[in-house]
Amino acid sequence: MSDYCDTEAPAPVPGAGGPPFADCVLCREPTEYPESYKGITLCPVCEWQEAQRTACSG
Repeated sequence: MSDYCDTEAPAPVPGAGGPPFADCVLCREPTEYPESYKGITLCPVCEWQEAQRTACSG
């Protein structure tokens, strides 16, 4: 049985492969997402921090 707070590995980013990379919407650092990626793009650090803020916050 798994704890409800366990996190799973993120799904692979579709279309990621090489530069140019989109900027993080919080810190403006390069992300792992291509510029053509639709939606909010976060760098690995901000993505991890956001996951920590929302994990088990219920």
